[in-house]
Amino acid sequence: MDKNYYITTPIYYPSAKPHMGHAYSSIIADFFARFKRMDGYEVHFLTGTDEHGLKIQRAAEKEKIDTLKFCNEISQTFRDLSKTLNLSNTDFIRTTEDRHKKTVQHLWTQLEKNDDIYLSKYSGWYSVSDEAFYNEDEIIENNGTKKATVSGSTVEWIEEESYFFRLSKWQDNLLKYYEENPDFISPKSRKNEVISFVKSGLKDLSISRKSFSWGIKVPNNPDHVIYVWLDALTNYISALNYPNINEKLYKKFWPASVHLIGKDILRFHAVYWPAFLMAAKIPLPHKVYGHGWILSGDEKMSKSKGNILDPLDIIETYGVDPLRYYLIKEVSFGNDGNISKGRLEDCINSDLANNYGNLCQRVTAFAEKNCSSKIPKINKFSNDDLKMLNNFTNNLSTIRNQIDNQNINFYINFIVSALFEANKYFNDQEPWKKKDDQDRLNTIVYTSLEMIRKISFMLYPIIPNSIKKALTIFNIKTEDIDFESIASHDLLKTGNDINKIDILFKKIEKND
Repeated sequence: MDKNYYITTPIYYPSAKPHMGHAYSSIIADFFARFKRMDGYEVHFLTGTDEHGLKIQRAAEKEKIDTLKFCNEISQTFRDLSKTLNLSNTDFIRTTEDRHKKTVQHLWTQLEKNDDIYLSKYSGWYSVSDEAFYNEDEIIENNGTKKATVSGSTVEWIEEESYFFRLSKWQDNLLKYYEENPDFISPKSRKNEVISFVKSGLKDLSISRKSFSWGIKVPNNPDHVIYVWLDALTNYISALNYPNINEKLYKKFWPASVHLIGKDILRFHAVYWPAFLMAAKIPLPHKVYGHGWILSGDEKMSKSKGNILDPLDIIETYGVDPLRYYLIKEVSFGNDGNISKGRLEDCINSDLANNYGNLCQRVTAFAEKNCSSKIPKINKFSNDDLKMLNNFTNNLSTIRNQIDNQNINFYINFIVSALFEANKYFNDQEPWKKKDDQDRLNTIVYTSLEMIRKISFMLYPIIPNSIKKALTIFNIKTEDIDFESIASHDLLKTGNDINKIDILFKKIEKND
């Protein structure tokens, strides 16, 4: 069985500092990467920055700074954010790197060689903010300003010589591919949106610009720079050292397992990117998943609206793991969601401090007093014990399948339910009343400790720093976490030490 897994985030556009939407995509990708490693996969996890185009050039000019220097500074903030979010990415790509430029120019040459590129003239509506072209029926006028209905971004009319990609040529191939690969685009609502767009008729795509210079030059015609999306999308294979298809990274990890993106860039990934790949005779990724937006109030966050939520501010106040947990639990994956201080604090107090942290504290404190701080010996599990423990064993394959279908909601709901049941079990079994029945007391403690271990293993991809601390109870290191072992009931060995831990999550004092 192929145990390689390649997941990518969008590469972020460093025209301004990171916001919560960037953090969300990265955290979700990190969750999948950590889960797959926990399940025995070799994972390649890519993120990075998309640094070409007119928007970047104008932003640098506004700051009166050299464009590459501007990119270096802003790109570093995204690299720093990766560390702050505790991402486990294996690579960070920048489109200003030589390895990327070589791949882009090679891809262009291949498309040109296959007669999928021709020179003509472009006239139409263009959004500098989105670095995207829009049709007439995608434009509305608001207070004398033309805007794209898809994003709300201002568009401007441009006319210039341009190279075109024969996108229309690939319309039928794309529709056939969607039909034969029904899981290629997720969730279903996004797939329907893409199919509707393609069926409405594809026009050839302008893939070069002459009106600005900040980009990768078109081979053999340096007056043109390559359209930023043809440039940017290629990062997914340039990071694997394509066109060297015999190189280890490419052979092992392409096609990508999943491109994780925001829904606003779905068209580029689910229409343009597969068309480019088909034309270049490169295999397509297995899946494109377009998640929803993190909203500020009821609006998408954007620099122009001034409604950006800074993840660093949230992390400074509450910590990175509470933010990760909140975004994974409270945002229904695939849909839009928003972040509020009140709901975040409720998550910390209820789920993390009370349901999880307090369970760890109560059980270990009881074991310290009544089991000499050792894993107790057990003789026989009762039906109540086995009902708790076997809930994990019986659902292991289901959990795997749900994750392969990006059903994060199922995963987190399973954990929340298991935490509730574990707390209820400890309360209902009342081990403090069993001091005259040491065998039963030992079994209750052992079962509760096993529940903590299993739940901790499942929580690891979500709150890795906190789980590293929690697992010191058992002297287990996070690198030793094995998803398969969640099914076993005898990982904890009789006589091993149980260690005391500090409070994992401090409750937030709320003013009523």
